[in-house]
Amino acid sequence: MTTALLVMDFQNGIVGRIPGAEALLGNVSTAVEKVRADGGHVGWARVAFTDDDFAAIPSTSVMARMATSVVRDSMHADAATTQFHEKLAPQPDDIVVRKTRIGAFTTTDLDAQLTDRGVTSLVLAGISTSGVVLSTAREAMDRDYALTVLSDACADPDQATHEFLVNTLYPRYGEVVTVSAL
Repeated sequence: MTTALLVMDFQNGIVGRIPGAEALLGNVSTAVEKVRADGGHVGWARVAFTDDDFAAIPSTSVMARMATSVVRDSMHADAATTQFHEKLAPQPDDIVVRKTRIGAFTTTDLDAQLTDRGVTSLVLAGISTSGVVLSTAREAMDRDYALTVLSDACADPDQATHEFLVNTLYPRYGEVVTVSAL
């Protein structure tokens, strides 16, 4: 089984909104080091939009309601807020995708890149547990990846939602472990 750790939405404008961000960043850094040391792959996903991406959002989409002028500036692909947090840096051989929806698969070539590398098992880390992690986990499950969620390398603005997902829902999809147990 070939494994890839997906580090999702750990970008400047999102990390800063999470209480305990320093500990979270430390956990993710440790997970990246562990996966690299074990010969696994690391994939990085960020959410960011070009002007054309914003223009292509259908008016019926929930994304259209969020695309106010303030959000457009902070979520633009070139904005500092959409860049990966400086404490987490992709390496040249890593998988890197820019997405325009919540999940990491839908608007990217992530599945093709994973398939090209023979990846059959995914480990998920992301902000937020109820957003990118949930959407990506469900799609990974539909694509037949074995799944592990790192409970302490995910965060959500609502702690109760995070706890419900890692303790109740995600164990139905696969394993839920801490970074130290990875």
